[in-house]
Amino acid sequence: MHLELIIVAGLAALGQASVVDTSTKLEANVGELFTYKIEPQLFNWTHQVISEQFRYRPSLKSYPDLPSWLRYMYSHEYHAGFLYGTPPKSNAGGYVHLDVVALNRQNYETRHVVISLFVAHKFPTPNVVQMKIDNLNWVHFMDPGRVENLRNIFRKDLWPGSKEDLSVIFMESAVNMGGRLPLRPQQREGVIVHVGSFAQFSPRLQELQEEVRPLYKLPTCTYKRTSVQKIFENVGFKLDWCAFKMVGVESPTEILYHSGKQNEEQQRQPIDRWMGISRDDVPVRNYIDEFAFAFAIPGVIFAILVGMLSAVLCFHHEKFSLHLDMSSTVQMVQCSDTKTAQPITTLKSLKDPNFLLDNTSIRSQSPNNSFYQLDCGTSVGGSLYARPKPPPYKGTNGLGVDI
Repeated sequence: MHLELIIVAGLAALGQASVVDTSTKLEANVGELFTYKIEPQLFNWTHQVISEQFRYRPSLKSYPDLPSWLRYMYSHEYHAGFLYGTPPKSNAGGYVHLDVVALNRQNYETRHVVISLFVAHKFPTPNVVQMKIDNLNWVHFMDPGRVENLRNIFRKDLWPGSKEDLSVIFMESAVNMGGRLPLRPQQREGVIVHVGSFAQFSPRLQELQEEVRPLYKLPTCTYKRTSVQKIFENVGFKLDWCAFKMVGVESPTEILYHSGKQNEEQQRQPIDRWMGISRDDVPVRNYIDEFAFAFAIPGVIFAILVGMLSAVLCFHHEKFSLHLDMSSTVQMVQCSDTKTAQPITTLKSLKDPNFLLDNTSIRSQSPNNSFYQLDCGTSVGGSLYARPKPPPYKGTNGLGVDI
């Protein structure tokens, strides 16, 4: 029963799904930014019932991916997909056919559109201004109004000579160019924009470049303010002045190196063909000397340290043992002469058997004359080890009278 329900549901879904093939023709210029918005109206869908209802997948016709110069990204803010990129010179004069498949996530209906993009020939602009805008995302630059505001800043104020041919030649998210995501999701990721023209840089742009030149060694500097700060902020652009650079035919060396233009100039110069060397001429690496240097020297240092530590521990052990020997086998004994009653101090070893057996006599006398006598040597008359008598015992009978 369950299997039949699954089959019926699958047939119903297949019946609702339909594929609509349409074709759209577009045009792009070499060296100029191309943008295109993919939205439900392109597939004859006029309304959206649920949020994030439609999904799109563009690719090069008969291939699984897009061309290397073209990028697709979906914006959750605008609920639409965007194609953008700068066509290279190799595509000039030809068509780029794209397949765009759309999916309706509510009823799983799919539709298909073919986009034919003609790439017109155009000479690349030699003079370029590079900048990074911190308060915008890449999707915000898909708005033609913002692009026009940025172009007006250069055409009317900073770069009047570029009024005829100023164009945006590159745009990409700062994160895709190696930047970091902001700590707070509410902050903008930033977008990198390049504008170019055939006109020479104006004196005001050159002054601005000299003003920000000391900042080129820093990765970012959103705190820096310049003389043209208000011009950009009045139309909603906050620039990172560490990334503001002018690249042209007569640009300084450090700017060319930063932007990669120097490598392009070197590639245009003729390079002599490299001639390889024979295998016999390849130097042989001697690993024995390297191993000796890597292990012998640390081994010698380790052996010296071990020897020094062993010597210190052994010396300390002998000194400690000698101290214990002397303290455990020698004792100071005080003797008294029986004739002169003078105390005599001498050393006696506790391990000497004569100390307790041969010359020692322990005598127990009456309580009144209780002491030990000890022969202290060959002194005339002998010597006695005199133990002091204990003090007399005194007590009271409870009435304060001594007993």
